[in-house]
Amino acid sequence: MRQLSQKIATYYGVAAVLCWSTVATAFKISLQYLTPVQLILVASTVSIVVLVIWLATQGKLSELWKQQKNVYIVSILFGFLNPTLYYVLLFEAYDRLPAQEAQALNYSWAIVMTFLAVPILKQKLHWYDYLAAAMCYLGVVVIATRGDLLSMDFANQIGVVLALLSTVVWATYWIFNQKDKRDPILGLCLNFIFALPMLIVLALLKGELNFIDVQWKGLFAGVYVGVFEMGLAFIFWLAAMKRAENTARLANLIFVSPFLSLVFIYLILGEAILPSTVTGLVLIILGLVSQQWFTSMRPKVKLLDEG
Repeated sequence: MRQLSQKIATYYGVAAVLCWSTVATAFKISLQYLTPVQLILVASTVSIVVLVIWLATQGKLSELWKQQKNVYIVSILFGFLNPTLYYVLLFEAYDRLPAQEAQALNYSWAIVMTFLAVPILKQKLHWYDYLAAAMCYLGVVVIATRGDLLSMDFANQIGVVLALLSTVVWATYWIFNQKDKRDPILGLCLNFIFALPMLIVLALLKGELNFIDVQWKGLFAGVYVGVFEMGLAFIFWLAAMKRAENTARLANLIFVSPFLSLVFIYLILGEAILPSTVTGLVLIILGLVSQQWFTSMRPKVKLLDEG
């Protein structure tokens, strides 16, 4: 029974990874036809539909309007962080950078979360956290300079800064999310519902609410992002984590995503994958994996020391 549960969890995990692996390509296709704000607006609207349908199938739809006032206040704040601020920064970065560089830089968010957890969650840092951070940010510099580290000449400074700022917002969102007692999918749906008016106002202010002249390819790619990046990937991953007997093994699937993403970027977008991107991405992943490994080994080391 446990083997079956783990197998089903793996299937869901692979489905989530496949979703995440294709979205960098979808982002770049969408941004050929839509502005970053238009893309967020389309994708968020579609995501709400996906999440509402899911809640309806689970018999939880009525819970959307039965929450206490403080839940809705929290949802407004979360909705400002994700999707509004996070995706504005991320899509602006994708609009300026090659897909391979933007998606690789985005993977450094996990190390940002480690350092933000110190002032916010009062957690302590260990030597291996600093080692992991050094590896990750060396990878970031390799990608941003396209391998020319000595010159420190960034191919697109604004794009790199926006990509790194998006990691700060995403890490902040997930840190506060650890204290969130809402049902995960219900909470995400509320975030998107309350973010929608913010995005509409932002589109109005920028004069980007007109979709009449937008080509169907842009809208289709935006719908794809809403269904798979902002909707199903999250549902699949939650389903996987719920059924997993070995969460560490499942979590390792995430590290497949950026490399698989490079394959789609090369095959569909036709981007020549730079050696600096692969090298930088390997450094980022090695940093994250080493941190994960040392964290998992720490209780065992502590027990040996005490013995």
